[in-house]
Amino acid sequence: MQHRISADVIVEHEARLLLVRHVKPGAYDFWVAPGGGVKGSESLEEAAAREAREETGLEVQVGKLLYVEEFFNPECRYVKFWFTASLIGGKLNWSHPAAVAEHITQAAWHELGALSGLTVFPPILTTRYARDREAGFPQPVRLPLREMAFW
Repeated sequence: MQHRISADVIVEHEARLLLVRHVKPGAYDFWVAPGGGVKGSESLEEAAAREAREETGLEVQVGKLLYVEEFFNPECRYVKFWFTASLIGGKLNWSHPAAVAEHITQAAWHELGALSGLTVFPPILTTRYARDREAGFPQPVRLPLREMAFW
């Protein structure tokens, strides 16, 4: 089994969250906060900012570590580090070759309360994120191990 370390960002701007849509017809259609695999000697924060730029066209300032998430499929075990981030520039654009290769078909801002009708990852965005934000994210939360729904 392979292992992968990922760095991801939860970007909130004007009361909306930045999400990218992954669509592979007949296989999956879901929204996720931007992020992905750490390359070489990148720091987690550098990887998170790069992934946000590749997947959304936006520049972000990576902040505090919020969540550590572990999940798996039969081929790989993942550890994701979810950071807060703030928008510092750019324009929405998901045409980067890395985004296209991952079947990203859209990047958009979503109101937190409007996520309930969508398949969203990490699942905590529709459950505990608002409560954790209200509490000021006192410390990083380690989320329970889960099996991937799509791969």
